[in-house]
Amino acid sequence: MTTSKSNNPIVAVVGPTASGKSALAIALALRLNGEIINCDSVQVYSGIQIATAKTPLEERRGVPHHLLDFVPPHVNYTAGEWARDATRVISDIERRGRLAILAGGSGFYLRALRQPLFSSPATNESLRRRLNRIRSERGPEHLHRLLKRLDPPSAATLYPKDWPRVQRAIEVFLQTGKPLSVQKYDRVQAPPAVSGLRLIGLNPPRNELYRRINERTDAHFSAGLVAEVKDLLTAGVPHDSMALGAHGYRRVVEYLQGKRALPSAVEQTKLDVRHYAKRQLTWFRREMGLEWFEGFGDDDSLQHRILNTFVKRIREKED
Repeated sequence: MTTSKSNNPIVAVVGPTASGKSALAIALALRLNGEIINCDSVQVYSGIQIATAKTPLEERRGVPHHLLDFVPPHVNYTAGEWARDATRVISDIERRGRLAILAGGSGFYLRALRQPLFSSPATNESLRRRLNRIRSERGPEHLHRLLKRLDPPSAATLYPKDWPRVQRAIEVFLQTGKPLSVQKYDRVQAPPAVSGLRLIGLNPPRNELYRRINERTDAHFSAGLVAEVKDLLTAGVPHDSMALGAHGYRRVVEYLQGKRALPSAVEQTKLDVRHYAKRQLTWFRREMGLEWFEGFGDDDSLQHRILNTFVKRIREKED
């Protein structure tokens, strides 16, 4: 696959959850005349707020944010859809003479932009409901074992608990008769803007990161997370939707279903998010061209160092 070249730089701020990506992205946007494009698979959803860590409007310092809070929570929004929407928003930002800054921890979203996915079949809602029912009754590990039989190469690259991607791979096979591991090579050309992508990776101290995750989880429950999930379920959002299957929400659903006690939901959520942070770091270490910085994105001294580095590089490219 060949990629057309673009003279316009794009910056992506990535790293594990709770590493300060949003704070760094806002600092970059203020310095570089930028606008932020959300690259987080949970923050796209409207109606779910408390456990998503969306930057409050009053803390965005006037920086425009895109692809945030715009998908209804009952919709299963895919990485391919995000990549198409992000390509459109990048073009709009560049037409205004501004810098596009991607910010978020969803590595699969970023990969879908850099290496566009094949044209997958539309969701078969009947099939999805059947698979959702199987997952609810027998667990995500059962779906992963099913994928091992249908498409072993895809199963080998996916964690058993990464059920949205496992389930989608099963759907693709059952709808087309061809494994996703084969079809994924039928990719379309990447958008020209991707050639100017510069990746910043945050790698904070592990102990401090885990402390922040634990404290943030406690704060989410104290802020009314259980009531928020209860309201979403009452409004008809499926308990097995991608929105409520996200970290921070899944264990609350289990608590409301009587499957675990509230203290268990809190502690399991902390463990889930810590494990997720480890997987994010593993994923991003495989991304080509990513430059790592030790520390948190909300640290003033690290922001200063990154700003100086990237302002110089971007200006050199413009000259």
